[in-house]
Amino acid sequence: MVQTLIDTTPPLPANAVQAEGLIKVYKGRGGPKKALDGISLAIPRGSFFGLLGPNGAGKSTFINILAGLVMKTEGRVAIWGRDLDRQPRAAKAAIGVVPQELNLDPFFTPRELLDVQAGMYGVPRAERRTMEILEAVGLADKADSYARTLSGGMRRRLLVAKAMVHTPPVLILDEPTAGVDIQLRQSLWTYVRELNRTGTTIVLTTHYLEEAEELCDRIAIINHGTLVACDTTRALLGRLDSKSLILTLDGDLTEIPAALEPLAPELRPDRQMVIRYKPSAMPVAAILEAVRGAGLGIADLSTEETDLEDIFLQLTTRQ
Repeated sequence: MVQTLIDTTPPLPANAVQAEGLIKVYKGRGGPKKALDGISLAIPRGSFFGLLGPNGAGKSTFINILAGLVMKTEGRVAIWGRDLDRQPRAAKAAIGVVPQELNLDPFFTPRELLDVQAGMYGVPRAERRTMEILEAVGLADKADSYARTLSGGMRRRLLVAKAMVHTPPVLILDEPTAGVDIQLRQSLWTYVRELNRTGTTIVLTTHYLEEAEELCDRIAIINHGTLVACDTTRALLGRLDSKSLILTLDGDLTEIPAALEPLAPELRPDRQMVIRYKPSAMPVAAILEAVRGAGLGIADLSTEETDLEDIFLQLTTRQ
C-alpha cells in the first residue's frame, strides 16, 4: 500500500503586511487627535516597499502599531498572515524594526546586545547567528567593543543587526540613513538589497525621496493620517504628464519671441531656455519646429523627467 504524505506547511501569504481600516486616535488636553484615519494598505510579500509622507503624517504611528508599541483604536492588522489581535506573539515575531532613535545600551558590546535580543525572541543558542550578522553589517571587528565607543554610523548598523537576530520575514527601516554619511548609506543599502533579494520584505520610511525612488518597487504616500497614493514606483512616476525640454541656444536672447509665448518658455543664464510640456498633448518635434520657426538656433538640448519629489509635492500639497 502506497502512503501519500500530505504537506501541512501553511502557504506563504500573498501580503507580508495587511492593514484594513486602521484608525488611531490619541487623547489629549486639546481633545482627541486622529493620527490614522481608516488606512487600508497591503504590502506584498518580497517587495521593497516605501512608506512616505511629511512630518506628522502618521508614518511612525503606523509602524509602531505594526511593532506592537502602539495600540490601534480600530481596524485589523496581519503580519505574515498572523492577526495582530489573535496571534500577537506570532505577529511580532515575524517583524524586525530598525527605529529612528539610537536606543542602545552603552555598556553592552554588539555581541552581547545581539545575544540578549536573540534570547528575548526565543532563538536557541545553537541557532544564533551573532557573528554572521555582525560580519554582514561590517561590525565583526567591533564585536567586543562597548556600544558607547561606536560611531553614530556603527550604532545605526548595530540597530539593523539587532532587528535581524530572529530572521524575521519582514524588516521595517524607519529613517535608517538619517544623519549617516554617503559611504555608510551605500554599504547599508547593499546589505538591505541582498536581504530583499533573498526574500525579506523591506518596508522603508525616508525623507530622501531619491533614495525611495531608486530602491523601492512600490510606494505608499500618507498625509494627514490618510492614504493618498499606493502604487508601483513606475506607475506613480507616470502619473504626472509633464516633462521639461532644456534648450541651449546658439546665440544670446533677451526676450521671448512672440511666436513662442503660447509655450510659456523660461529664460535661464548661459543661453538656456526651458519649455515645460505634456508629452501626451505635444510631441518634442512640434516644440523644436516652433523654436526654429521663431528664428532661433539650437546648440544643445536635454530633457528632465518627472521624479518622485514632483509626485510627492503634488499629492501632499493638493490635500
